[in-house]
Amino acid sequence: MRMPRDTAYAECLETMFALRRFGIKLGLATIRRMLSGLGNPQRHYRCIHIAGTNGKGSVASSLATILMKSGYRVGLYTSPHLVRFNERIQVDGEEISDAQIVRLFRRVQRTCTGGREPTFFEFTTAMALDEFARRKVDWAVIETGMGGRLDATNTITPELSVITNISLEHREYLGETIDRIAFEKAGIVKRRKPVVTGISQPSALSVLSETAQRKSAPLFRLGSEFRIRRRANGTFTYSGIEHVWTGLTTGLHGDHQVQNAALVLAACELLMPKAPQIDLHIIRAGLIENRWPGRLEVVSQNPLVMFDGAHNLDAARQLSRWLSKNLKGRPLTLVVGILDDKPYRAMLKCLLPLAARVIFTQAKINRALPVKTLAEAAQPMASDITIVTDVAQALKVAVKTAPAGGLTLVAGSLYVVGEAQAAIANGIVRFKR
Repeated sequence: MRMPRDTAYAECLETMFALRRFGIKLGLATIRRMLSGLGNPQRHYRCIHIAGTNGKGSVASSLATILMKSGYRVGLYTSPHLVRFNERIQVDGEEISDAQIVRLFRRVQRTCTGGREPTFFEFTTAMALDEFARRKVDWAVIETGMGGRLDATNTITPELSVITNISLEHREYLGETIDRIAFEKAGIVKRRKPVVTGISQPSALSVLSETAQRKSAPLFRLGSEFRIRRRANGTFTYSGIEHVWTGLTTGLHGDHQVQNAALVLAACELLMPKAPQIDLHIIRAGLIENRWPGRLEVVSQNPLVMFDGAHNLDAARQLSRWLSKNLKGRPLTLVVGILDDKPYRAMLKCLLPLAARVIFTQAKINRALPVKTLAEAAQPMASDITIVTDVAQALKVAVKTAPAGGLTLVAGSLYVVGEAQAAIANGIVRFKR
């Protein structure tokens, strides 16, 4: 007897999430074996590969939006998800269905014979690449999970690679220095395929340049082969590889999103010969219309509530700069939870001085820092500290007690943001209309 579809979906997710017990295992042998068992679906469409510390999702979603608006069928693979697993795999802007998850799970599971058991990310990557082939996408925009060289997504051969930026992250896997991390990210560079980057550190650029030269891959750098200039009216000008485009804006908040947009524009220039339906009109509209949840996202205007993952030190610094520029006297209630592999003291030092009060919380993931650890670290930096372990309840308390005209901001982890979004979707937290 066949089980109900919703039960099958739940059981598939439970089995996949259980794979997390194997942790992170960098390497390509297992994913290659799985893809071979699926008929190497990644060879049936053109790909764009995106790596970097921050900005991967914003760049990926922007490129997918522009390609879709140009009339192409587009797959988008990103991680992590915020509320539902299905968010990770999208075709033409739509998350795949529960039924499709079940079908993909069963197909991929049949390839898991011999060798070591796949990790969660290897399993989901195989699902995404297989679905894109089945749906006959023209283009797939693929975001790396961690690093690049040994990341499961590095089984594709992209038409173009983008490396957004680099900072110290995941040192236990990628290395202790910027140079070593740059080496891992540069591993996505493919022979004679162009590379676009926003990397600024000279040592990291040197590593990437050497890799690109060795692979005869043309390298295009923000600030060198292409530039941006912000205008007083809020627009910016892009001076590119072959084009100069003026009066551009992005629908994503934050000065760093203009830099991300520059990478998107350079990528579009390089894609035009292979995706000739892209034109400036579509690029303009795509930049404005693109949305990427959980990144300076306004979820309520009255009261004012925003979500921003700010999940590492560089992202916390960007958020701090945005708040310093845009708070304009609004009292800030900060709801924050951070994972245990992040430099939480430095992240708190960026954010807490801007907050009138702070509520510490903890995502339901085994990597979450205990709230007491955060509260103890915050003692010298904040006087009004509350602990509410459950994210949904923390947001509920914050909204209920926020002063009139204030800003409630959820930050510190994409997992915390995801649980906050779920709290709104499930009606645990409601806003006045």
